Amino acid sequence: MAETYDLILSGGTVVNHDGQGVRDLGIRNGRIAAIGDLRGASAEETVDCRGLHVLPGVVDSQVHFREPGLEHKEDLETGSRAAVLGGVTAVFEMPNTNPLTTSEESLADKVSRATGRMHCDFAFWVGGTRDNAKDVGELERLPGAAGIKVFMGSSTGDLLVEDDEGVAAILKNTRRRAAFHSEDEFRLRERLGERVEGDPSSHPVWRDEIAAMRCTERLVSIARRTRARIHVLHISTAEEIAFLEHHKDVASCEATPHHLTLSADDYATHGNLIQMNPPVRASRHRDGVWKGIANGVVDVLGSDHAPHTLEEKAKPYPASPSGMTGVQTLVPIMLDHVNAGRLSIERFVDLSSHGPQRLFGMARKGRIAAGYDADLTVVDLKREVTITNEQAGSRAGWTPYHGRKVKGWPVGTLIRGNRVMWEGEIATPGLGQPVLFAEALPG
Repeated sequence: MAETYDLILSGGTVVNHDGQGVRDLGIRNGRIAAIGDLRGASAEETVDCRGLHVLPGVVDSQVHFREPGLEHKEDLETGSRAAVLGGVTAVFEMPNTNPLTTSEESLADKVSRATGRMHCDFAFWVGGTRDNAKDVGELERLPGAAGIKVFMGSSTGDLLVEDDEGVAAILKNTRRRAAFHSEDEFRLRERLGERVEGDPSSHPVWRDEIAAMRCTERLVSIARRTRARIHVLHISTAEEIAFLEHHKDVASCEATPHHLTLSADDYATHGNLIQMNPPVRASRHRDGVWKGIANGVVDVLGSDHAPHTLEEKAKPYPASPSGMTGVQTLVPIMLDHVNAGRLSIERFVDLSSHGPQRLFGMARKGRIAAGYDADLTVVDLKREVTITNEQAGSRAGWTPYHGRKVKGWPVGTLIRGNRVMWEGEIATPGLGQPVLFAEALPG
């Protein structure tokens, strides 16, 4: 008797643990049930994927969706709409909302807001502070928690933990991998005078490479002392890549598409739109981060999607806020780099799917393998498209890549076997569910 499935994706080039090859995928009850030649099988629906690449669902482990408190910039529905339009199947969202995500109650509120409303699956980073340091070991194991996130620079109020003692108090109580914004707040304060009114190109002069490197060196030292695992977000300097090569036993790191694509030369044309923390820097640093991609020091990609309105971004520097959109453009920008020969499609999959699964211990996600959730990103590597603001699913409605032509485009987003997006159209209501993690499975 022929095998039956809910859905078969036929004839696509599947990229998974076997490398890449033309294979069919059989999906049943939201999970991958078969990989191979399924011409003799039947299904309720069959989708012809000939000429397309079928990748494990892309995970963006650093986004800011602004809800609650800042919904005029973005909310969980609009941010996740942008995600699935860009081929992203799961996101880890950051704690600097209002109120801050620093307690069991605030985390539960976010999970409640997101469940069945977000278009993609999700987890939420819990902010580590001086006040909750003793509780982080429990907070990081709560349903929907991605782990603990600490800001050592560029934040304000209770989320800023700039001193070694404060960071150590948090890390000595963590058991999962904790994530860090690594810029030395003390140096940033000393260098405030380096900012030039109306000139965003002075942003990387103020927040210089020494501020980043000094903080990352401190962070690794604290991690060793407390026997903790750390994840350094949005690496932006060549020096940090060279340093972390020697500390991979305790430290993983993330690169962003903007630090791999833009350079300080782009302030002349993009201005405040590319103002980020840590900054877009001189091209030698971009080259250094690419070296980290090539030699395996970089573990994952994250967009650091951090939207503001165009009105807010139009304020004269330094009154303009740091942050840009990015979750919707992560896949096409990186596929363009694949087509340009800067990395292979297998390395892209390692950075965007296998890497997050490996680092953060996602249960049943991040691989195309039997028994895993049928989270899939279907792409056309040959399609050439010009990115425009009009395509944006984000409430912010803009992208720093407006007008940029790319080769490689997300065609479909499948989450737990549901075709959530196909050919630029969202096909289902919000179906998002919390990501499960091996270190925090429910009883």
